Amino acid sequence: MAVLEEDFTLGGLVPGAGLDGLLGVEHGHKADLFLVTDRGRTVILYKVSDQKPLGCWSVKQGQTITCPAVSNFQTGEYVVVHDDKVLRIWKNEDVNLDKVFKATLSADVYKIHSIQNTEPLVLFRKGAVRRLDALLAEPQQKIEAVISDEEVIKWTKLFLDSNQPVLIFVTEKHGNYFVYVQMFNPHNLCKYTLLRGEEEPVTLSFAASVNERLVTLLCLSCNGSIYETLIPLNQSKPEEKQVLVTSLLLKTYVSGNVLKGVSLAILDKDHVAVMGTSLKAPKESISIWNIKFQTLQTSKELSQETSGQLWCYGGKLFMLHGKFLTVIPFKCEISSLAAALGKLKHIQAPGTQTVSHFVNWGTFQGDGLESQDSNNLAPLKGQSKSSLRTRRNETRSQLEDLTNREFLSGIKDASEKHLEQQLSKFLTDKRTPEFQITVGHIVTELVERCKAEPAFYPQSSLVQLIQTQVLSYSLCPDLMAVALEKRDVHLLQLCLQQFPDIPESITCACLKVFLSIGDDSLEETNVNVESVIGYINFAQDEKMGKTEVVQNGFSPVLLEENNFEDKLNKPDDTMNTTLTCPVTPQKAALLNAILHSAYSETFLLPNLKDLTVQHVILFLQYLHFLYEKCSENASMTLPGPCPPTLNQIMDWICLLLDAHFTVVVMIPEAKGILASLYKFVKAQVWVYSELNKIEGSLQQLQKLHQQRNMGLYSIEVLELI
Repeated sequence: MAVLEEDFTLGGLVPGAGLDGLLGVEHGHKADLFLVTDRGRTVILYKVSDQKPLGCWSVKQGQTITCPAVSNFQTGEYVVVHDDKVLRIWKNEDVNLDKVFKATLSADVYKIHSIQNTEPLVLFRKGAVRRLDALLAEPQQKIEAVISDEEVIKWTKLFLDSNQPVLIFVTEKHGNYFVYVQMFNPHNLCKYTLLRGEEEPVTLSFAASVNERLVTLLCLSCNGSIYETLIPLNQSKPEEKQVLVTSLLLKTYVSGNVLKGVSLAILDKDHVAVMGTSLKAPKESISIWNIKFQTLQTSKELSQETSGQLWCYGGKLFMLHGKFLTVIPFKCEISSLAAALGKLKHIQAPGTQTVSHFVNWGTFQGDGLESQDSNNLAPLKGQSKSSLRTRRNETRSQLEDLTNREFLSGIKDASEKHLEQQLSKFLTDKRTPEFQITVGHIVTELVERCKAEPAFYPQSSLVQLIQTQVLSYSLCPDLMAVALEKRDVHLLQLCLQQFPDIPESITCACLKVFLSIGDDSLEETNVNVESVIGYINFAQDEKMGKTEVVQNGFSPVLLEENNFEDKLNKPDDTMNTTLTCPVTPQKAALLNAILHSAYSETFLLPNLKDLTVQHVILFLQYLHFLYEKCSENASMTLPGPCPPTLNQIMDWICLLLDAHFTVVVMIPEAKGILASLYKFVKAQVWVYSELNKIEGSLQQLQKLHQQRNMGLYSIEVLELI
């Protein structure tokens, strides 16, 4: 998943900004500094976190900057080229560029490349490359022509692969594109033919990345298609004529739209950003696409025109929006089930068996359940023992596949009772290598039938399938949607406990159901209360439930606003009384399943804002109860098997307050909880502060005893202040 966050501008108007855009945006010496070069006379150094410029330098009237300014990371200086051949080098303390170091070169410069851990490289308009130090030693040295007279450089990029610089630039001649790859250790230049103008649409933008000696070049065409080209870097002897094979990677727009002002940027290995406009949508927009799953992740419409230029550095996109340099932060998450598994922090108990949640998706589409043709099951006389065993295994596999297909076909018409009997028999048999795939097919068939027949809902069969511990949300995404529609809290609890990849929107939907369901309904439901038996008194909770069962633990007593300060300063007598859980044990167990679920704050917070005020108050009351229960013992943990941890409790308290703070502070019912939390946290902070003081005093006393020799007998009086 990917998110475009709120954009902001850097310091107002860019002096030379116009329809032609900027010359470039380059990284400064620090991660938060960027050099912005316009097409006139000015270079500005911006600090992004402060959203303001730190320095501004200009060349004289009549001179024009022709190459973006860059930072020399080895010397801490800045380098720029004006009037094609004049090179200037200066530092932060320099004010006038006319008085800094100057060198006039013998050929026109196209671009200066500078990245961390390597020396700056100068690319000339005719394709030659020189190191900056070599040019400064002999500025008037002869520069050879690498490309032909009519070739024009369209795009260039410098990478660092295996600690060696790799320079790539793309040229165009009569509609044909060529790729040059320059390596320096050893010195090697390779030329490739990329596209022919008669065969492919016009290319508007390029982007590239390098990984493990392989260059991935992306080309965005005028019809919105992104083409991918792979270029290996392991060629020792370059050939004269080499043609690169291009393949269609992604179609970002509807076929037939002609794009203009388009720019492409690679965000990570799975995501790209595309900016531009089409004839059918006159307003420009910026969007993030997942090239792995061919999906649009997010999009944002731009209110003003752009120059069609896009730069990407460290989680931020830079563009010229109108005449303002705009920054759009973004976040991308890894698009794989492994990422969801990695978010879990559970520690596996010793002796338990690890269950794989990964699925062969090609097999799930049907390949694994197709039986092979068996023309002759009887072994021939001349076969060896190993081939006989192989044929026996194949025969057994074919019979198992046949049984699975018969079972799946019977699901569509079987009654719930007959289905439960057949399923119990199927689950008691020996598990096959395709067991996980088969269970996934069974759940999919059952869910589809539930959606087609509202009266059909085999809860016990679904529970048995979930308890096999081979399912995940990705394998059966509609299962929890059906359970939410049926308000089956038992099934939802099992899914939350066993599925590692549940989306945050589904987690919040489960939370709404758990908070809104009546306590009378929960008494008749089979809910696993194992996680609460260690810290909830069931007898007291039953008494509480009789008086407040209708309101789900929500107290209607209002706190007057003028009593809030008094309650903050009033001595708290509740610490000497027995804490009472604001919800029943069944509801507490369901809420614990929510607390244990994996989530990302970026995607959870928007969904939490949909909770009602009553649900927020009730959930805060329960979290407050858990927090005080944790503080009753020195280990700051709850008793019992698999209870919520202190970190989980505090994280959810912070998430709830972040999502509803502006509403909670205005509600009289919430003031009591906030006041209690405030006093409780304040008291704990004071205790830890005093303990730190005592620790320091004891350490000092220990040092005194080590330094002084008291002899055989002494009397000392120690006063602790």
